[in-house]
Amino acid sequence: KMASAAASVRLLSNIRRFSGVSRAATISYTSICRPQNHSISTTSRNFSQPTPRAEKANITVHYSLPDGQTETVESNEGDNLMEIAKLNFLDIEGFGACEGTLACSTCHLVFEQEVYDQLEEPTDEELDMLDLAFGLTDTSRLGCQVCVTKALDGLTVKVPEGVADARDV
Repeated sequence: KMASAAASVRLLSNIRRFSGVSRAATISYTSICRPQNHSISTTSRNFSQPTPRAEKANITVHYSLPDGQTETVESNEGDNLMEIAKLNFLDIEGFGACEGTLACSTCHLVFEQEVYDQLEEPTDEELDMLDLAFGLTDTSRLGCQVCVTKALDGLTVKVPEGVADARDV
């Protein structure tokens, strides 16, 4: 076991020397809506958890489901609509299949015109995915690309009747 541990230490030392990475290297990732800090230590087997985010104002979001029911959930400012649906265990078949990587169109949502006008313009990548969405409208957006703000408190979004997964095309 001692020989194995020594070999591991030598390997890490060589990797650091050749890659120029410091002993206390950290990596941070940024989500679309807010930063989340994650760190990985090269000297320990203990992995840190994401930094807890500060409590923010609760935002109410209403999801109008294809069966006519409406699910009302609370979320934090800065969360995107796909995350909100998944974190609240909304039963929407296939919703958010790519986990927000902009590789499908399963989190397609339809907005009221007044709300749609308040949102930032969609990116070209989002528009490409929306072209493949089922039931596309002039006020369609992908839920993974829309972050809630205080101005959107009380927002109602319509979940289309069908799902078209762009990864299957």
